[in-house]
Amino acid sequence: MTSLPDKGAPSNSSDPSYEGNAAPSSSSSEQKEVCSLKQSKTSILSGVFTSPFAIFESQQDSSTSKSPKSSSGSYGWSRVLRRIVCTGSMWRFLGSSKPLTSSDVWFLGKCYKLLSEESSSDSDSDSGHAAFLEDFSSRIWITYRKGFNAIYDSKYTSDVNWGCMVRSSQMLVAQALIFHHLGRSWRKPSQKPYNPEYIRILHMFGDSEACAFSVHNLLQAGKSYGLAAGSWVGPYAMCRAWQTLVRTNKEQPEVVDGNGSFPMALYVVSGDEDGERGGAPVVCIDVVAQLCCDFNKGQSAWSPIVLLVPLVLGLDKINPRYIPLLKETFTFPQSLGILGGKPGTSTYIAGVQDDRALYLDPHEVQMAVDIVADNLDVDVSSYHCSTVRDLALDLIDPSLAIGFYCSDKDDFDNFCSRASELVEKANGAPLFTVVQSVQPSKQRYNQEDVSGSSGDGTVDNINVEDLETGEEEWQIL
Repeated sequence: MTSLPDKGAPSNSSDPSYEGNAAPSSSSSEQKEVCSLKQSKTSILSGVFTSPFAIFESQQDSSTSKSPKSSSGSYGWSRVLRRIVCTGSMWRFLGSSKPLTSSDVWFLGKCYKLLSEESSSDSDSDSGHAAFLEDFSSRIWITYRKGFNAIYDSKYTSDVNWGCMVRSSQMLVAQALIFHHLGRSWRKPSQKPYNPEYIRILHMFGDSEACAFSVHNLLQAGKSYGLAAGSWVGPYAMCRAWQTLVRTNKEQPEVVDGNGSFPMALYVVSGDEDGERGGAPVVCIDVVAQLCCDFNKGQSAWSPIVLLVPLVLGLDKINPRYIPLLKETFTFPQSLGILGGKPGTSTYIAGVQDDRALYLDPHEVQMAVDIVADNLDVDVSSYHCSTVRDLALDLIDPSLAIGFYCSDKDDFDNFCSRASELVEKANGAPLFTVVQSVQPSKQRYNQEDVSGSSGDGTVDNINVEDLETGEEEWQIL
């Protein structure tokens, strides 16, 4: 698989797994001249562009802390910033293929009204371009890394060119943890020290066996679904790997460093017996209730839960009838986005505008970093990105997975209501359906296999198993 052409991303030859492919040699004088020229260009560009970003990042803090009289100067800067953003210059500079239009953006369940230049100057900043960019750049961004310890018994010290689905899934789960611990309104602060919970979440996704949700541990958990270092994997197998890893960490907390507990239930939504080859997955309310009960070991009736819904929405390309339905899922307050992208190139799709998907791209190569859980002054710059990239929705690979986070019973009920309304709009071809219970003859689950506990279940005839039979070839796409 070929990585996307990102600005500043090192070439594959720089990765340790390609050490044998040395670049052609050139004279030392030529190399020095080229290096010097690059350094001078970098210095000039950084001098020109650094200050506008510093102003942007501090704008909201300064505007709220100063009195109207003392903030008159910063208000002038904010008007300049709005003009830059609203005319599209900011988006072109940030790397988006084209500036966002004035249409609404739906981003992980929140709507941003990108008003025109004339109307934006008097509008609430929470509804504008700047607020959207602040939200976007606060999402955890996880990319290819190089220079980490070899993945178990392999020689891979990098996931370049094959780990994009793993990284995309890490981003989706990281957002679920942020929403759970810090709330949907959380934004990355510009000042240190950082929130301890935020740093602990980043630590979980470090690149070592000691980090609960690392590439190393995900590949180990997903072995039975075809996950292996150096091999690309599809969204269905990735969801199942997460299911296994969450269960393993709950059963064996000593395997990781004590910071690997997943604070919610996880449900991979599958179809019925006939649906395994393409039918709509079925969210079973009784199964969700049993998962939550087992997660809490019977002490309470409900717990937060993440739902992962793997889908195949076409053959070579996505069926156009599903595109409006996919767009609508981003209006759900429970939205965690989509694991998807172009065929063979996974991204984390976190928002939509018109017919475009807005995504975070895992294909930039960065050095592995060690985020220590108790270091609140650590450099976290490699885990955030302000580059808004977009992709036409009709170009998305039909094999994808949607994520949702429900914080409590009321939130889940709201999700079910919205999902049922979405089914009514589907004209007979829904993304997924919601039912109260399932027929054991059609869906057989093994609750013990999912939750790691036999449970006292009120739905003993429902096995919450992954329907893991040899009849799931389509799902490993």
